[in-house]
Amino acid sequence: MHHRHRWEQWLESVLFNSRWLLVPFYLGLVLSLLMLLVAFVGDLVHVVPHILTASPEEIILAVLTLIDLSLASNLVMIVMFSGYENFVSKIDTGDSEDRPTWMGTLDFSGLKMKLIGSIVAISAISLLRAFMKIAEPGMAIDETRIRWLVILHVTFVGSGLLFALMDWVAGKAEKH
Repeated sequence: MHHRHRWEQWLESVLFNSRWLLVPFYLGLVLSLLMLLVAFVGDLVHVVPHILTASPEEIILAVLTLIDLSLASNLVMIVMFSGYENFVSKIDTGDSEDRPTWMGTLDFSGLKMKLIGSIVAISAISLLRAFMKIAEPGMAIDETRIRWLVILHVTFVGSGLLFALMDWVAGKAEKH
């Protein structure tokens, strides 16, 4: 029986320490933030020289693209911080007042809701961008693309509502 106990301790130690295998994923997310930053700066550099000659629609589309990149970056940060804190180790920020209030409190359910919320927002911006392009003079309407964007957006919204409903039902079940 003692031998099994030692084997069980070893196995549990290996399982527990395997959480560190997630670290390369979070470091990869840091690189993805860098890629989003490069895309953001590239779009900004492309738009700024034409700001005085651009139409209001072109400026709005450029701003929507920048917002889209910003939302995607925020999403990466949320996944990176909450995933690391939930599955690997707590992030020691000392007494920093800059520590986001949600850090350390966002569980898997909260992460899932923030994730779907960000996806819905990104989808809505993509849809708005497509609708604004329709208003451009001489622009042909790609009905198939618009239809798929609407279908995807409605699917994301529906998924978000179903996730929220499942969390609500699970919360009610836990109270009983």
